[in-house]
Amino acid sequence: MNIHLPGLDQTPTREQAEAALDLLRRFADSAAQGERAQVEAAVTGLLPAAAYPVLSREYPADFDVSDGYKASLPDLQNGPASLIVGAKAAIQHVGISNFRLPIRYHTRDNGDLMLETSVTGTVSLEAEKKGINMSRIMRSFYGHAERTFSIDVIRAALDDYKADLESFDARIMMRFSFPMKVQSLRSGLSGYQYYDIALELVDHEGVRQVFMHLDYVYSSTCPCSLELSEHARATRGQLATPHSQRSVARVSVQVLDGATLWYEDLVDLCRAAVPTETQVMVKREDEQAFAELNAANPIFVEDAARSFCEQLENDARIGDFRVVASHQESLHSHDAVSVLTRGPSFQAASLDPRLFSTLFHVG
Repeated sequence: MNIHLPGLDQTPTREQAEAALDLLRRFADSAAQGERAQVEAAVTGLLPAAAYPVLSREYPADFDVSDGYKASLPDLQNGPASLIVGAKAAIQHVGISNFRLPIRYHTRDNGDLMLETSVTGTVSLEAEKKGINMSRIMRSFYGHAERTFSIDVIRAALDDYKADLESFDARIMMRFSFPMKVQSLRSGLSGYQYYDIALELVDHEGVRQVFMHLDYVYSSTCPCSLELSEHARATRGQLATPHSQRSVARVSVQVLDGATLWYEDLVDLCRAAVPTETQVMVKREDEQAFAELNAANPIFVEDAARSFCEQLENDARIGDFRVVASHQESLHSHDAVSVLTRGPSFQAASLDPRLFSTLFHVG
């Protein structure tokens, strides 16, 4: 049986078509993603191929973006919860990584340095929100990047994008290579040592913490190998050399509220713990001195971790800390590693599977 509805033979007016299109849009705003896709496919199929619009292939350099036009642009990141893909779960960190720009840093001797900096900025995302506008993180940071840098500027940038993105947690980390002039051991030469440093500000559950991370590169002479070499010399007159290797400690510290810990201060703490830092400018007398320095300070990886710990524990500006050490051995085909933590900030039941492989420094 066929049912004939009145008006089916009439051509719809433009107003009727626009009303139907508006109805479809309102349906799409509340429909599930799968339903929306089906309707879009059906509507597209109604258009004959000949009706496909002719689109311009020239870039409109003089196009003026009005406020009304900007308001009409789609914004899927801030779309309704119905557009969420996967589980409606909160995300602890979402944002940008390796956003690069020049930043001016204060130094301990009151000088300033302009250094290329890699910025990671993340915020938390509630379960019912589709996404964040990541460009706001960059815009917030640029708003403060022209000022002489300090932890106060990080706080201002974090305040901005936490408010802009309506997030409950936020984090900024900046990585940079910090130069310090280092004196040779005996020749009087000097050169620049570059330290991989990261400065981090974390705002979690209303509590703010400042962290500093430093990769300290040093030489480690194996105490066991040193004793065996001396035994061969003493008992058999046999020339032997102990094995030494380039080693790296990643030292991460919490800077307590109100304390000032300069980058140079953290380097000095590491040098006090393990004085066999790799050298920059070396003549023969410096190379001999370095061999003597290593012989005076032989260390296993356990010794290194505990030596760093001793220095960090005795500094009143430092709260929680972590030391990750890797001795990249010349005797074995594998490395000797250790992890030592103090306080809850760095405790973890699981380690990043690639943690130790990131400690290689190629100069």
